[in-house]
Amino acid sequence: MLRKFKIAIDGKEYLVEMEELTQGQPAPVAPPVAQQIVQPVAQPAPTQATEAPVAAPAPAPVAAPTGDGVVVDAPMPGTILKVLAQVGDQVKANQPVLILEAMKMENEIVAPHDGAVTAIHVAVGDMVNPGQPLITMD
Repeated sequence: MLRKFKIAIDGKEYLVEMEELTQGQPAPVAPPVAQQIVQPVAQPAPTQATEAPVAAPAPAPVAAPTGDGVVVDAPMPGTILKVLAQVGDQVKANQPVLILEAMKMENEIVAPHDGAVTAIHVAVGDMVNPGQPLITMD
């Protein structure tokens, strides 16, 4: 599964595409150069010299369409710390709906698009695995 991440190195942001390997699949020794895509992302200049850098929310998990709406899956293993939305809530694209703790870091799981939350598949304290459904939106 190909996933996109935005990372910052020395103050410059880059868009990186990574392929998730499944268990039992041998890891390539050296990926072909044609598959490596690293693009710098334009970053607006800070408005004030004292402005502190803001941590970006976790990338929106891959949303798999189903007959009942769009299912937002867990992007990584972790524990649900907070559920920020409830069934029936109208949310905007990129609005945080869950907080997922992974490797002692709090990651915001955001809505992939504007819509209503139709189901929440997890509760505070639940441990989740990558690809596990978290919420469903219409």
